[in-house]
This record gives sequence, C-alpha cells and structure tokens, in this order.
Amino acid sequence: MNEKKKAILKSILLILCVILLLIFSLYFFRFFSDREIDDVSPEILCEDELLKKSAVLWIVPLYDNKSIADDAGWCKYILSLNKTLGMHGIEHKFNEFYDFRDENYILKGIDAFEECFGYTPRMFKAPQLALIKSNEKLLEKMKFDVRGRFNQLTHKVYHCSDTGMFSNELIDWI
Repeated sequence: MNEKKKAILKSILLILCVILLLIFSLYFFRFFSDREIDDVSPEILCEDELLKKSAVLWIVPLYDNKSIADDAGWCKYILSLNKTLGMHGIEHKFNEFYDFRDENYILKGIDAFEECFGYTPRMFKAPQLALIKSNEKLLEKMKFDVRGRFNQLTHKVYHCSDTGMFSNELIDWI
C-alpha cells in the first residue's frame, strides 16, 4: 500500500475514533445527568413515577386555557416533590414561540406560576423547542435561563403524555 493510501486510511480511522468517542461521551453524560420531564400540568396525565424520578419538572402554566393555580392541591403536591421547576411555554401550543410574543403574554404565564408555587420561575423551555431569536432575547431580558436543543441532547427528557419525538421507553434505554 502506498503512503498516500495509508495516510487516507489513518485519517478515516481517526475520524471514526473521534465520532465513536463523541457518541460514547454523550451517552456517558446523559447517563449521569439529571432527568427532566416536559409538559407537566394538572390537565395532562403524568405518571407519578416519572415525576418522582425527574430532577427538573417543566411546567405548562396555562394549558387548555386553565391556570395551574386553579388546582391548589396539585400545586401543593408538585411543591412537595422538592424538584427544580421551569416554565415550559405559556399555553403549550404548537410552535407557540415561533410567533412574536410580547412581555404581557409571558407575564400571564409567570403570574399563574407564581400564584401556584409562590415564586418566579427562572428557567424557560419553549414547547417543541421552537423559539425565534426575538422571543429568546425577550425571555433573557426578563431574566430567564433559556434552555433549548443542547439541554435536550444532554439530558434524558421524558414527556408526561409520552408524546415527544422519542418514546419514554426509548429515552430510558438511551
């Protein structure tokens, strides 16, 4: 085999090793990172086991035009789990944050969250991770830590109604 072919083969093997290392690293990181659950609302059926094994609960404050604050027992139960809570959209409509949203719209969700849990949310994740730059800048201006695709890639993220891109059973495996 001539030197040029050997160099090409070495380059290909190096690239494959790097790819395998990245995949292994991601799997290893996901294995040890906190579990999260999206779509938490009294209006969405959610397995108690999922709620208990997740470190972060992503709350939908006004799902189906109903405020989470209207269900005081649910609010008390979620608080009793002693989990980190973040806001997952306002109404959880498809591509909700692909349309321009103003501060008043976001404040409606914050108000429901505060009324239910007694404090202001600091983390935000858009439904379907669909978020235009102007909305992201507004959320950051409102002091939110905005989570997106990287967070979804590096954490096991479950869905209450098991409606995510991957089933909860597959997420458990990977």
